Amino acid sequence: MTTFQGIPAEAFSFYAELEDNNNREWWLAHKDSYNALVRDPFIALLDELEPRFGPGKIFRPNRDIRFSLDKSPYKTAQGAFASTQEGLGYYLQVSADGLLVGGGYHSHSPAQLVRYRNSVDASGTGAALQHIVDAVTQAGFSVEGEKLKTVPRGFPSAHPRAELLKHKSLSAGMDLGQPEWVTGPEAVGEIAALWDRLRPLVDWVGRHAAP
Repeated sequence: MTTFQGIPAEAFSFYAELEDNNNREWWLAHKDSYNALVRDPFIALLDELEPRFGPGKIFRPNRDIRFSLDKSPYKTAQGAFASTQEGLGYYLQVSADGLLVGGGYHSHSPAQLVRYRNSVDASGTGAALQHIVDAVTQAGFSVEGEKLKTVPRGFPSAHPRAELLKHKSLSAGMDLGQPEWVTGPEAVGEIAALWDRLRPLVDWVGRHAAP
């Protein structure tokens, strides 16, 4: 196992160049750079975070272009996800814009959506989630997720947690840019601290609206 030494600053410039050269020829000529600057540091970072946040995986660099009008073959960001439950956990991304951290869930089977809405509607669990979301927002995270335009059927439009009921998925993220610590081994502790801020949100979903 390789010891994590930081995410090199060149990883961000790699994606800036990829945005201007998103083609197979450029990628093949720079694949070794991708491995050294992005893939290998991500794998080492996830290995160090695994004991606290669960096993991690990095996403494929190739885009699925089968049903897309944009035929650019490669993603202009590297994402990774650490979790102990399917579709629920902690997110990390590097792009030309810098580092992004997040957490929450994106899967929503019909049964999971029913559990989520019922838990938001219930006074105890719903109030607990509202408190968590408020704290996450105050900490500087943006609350995101797929949402309906209106409160789902069966719930009053004036529900005290109407905005949470509109969610079909729920996550929170923070764009960090390129903080000084990202290029050194201390990035492990910094990212872990940010993910810990999101742990109450992840734990709530795991307890009350599990996949």
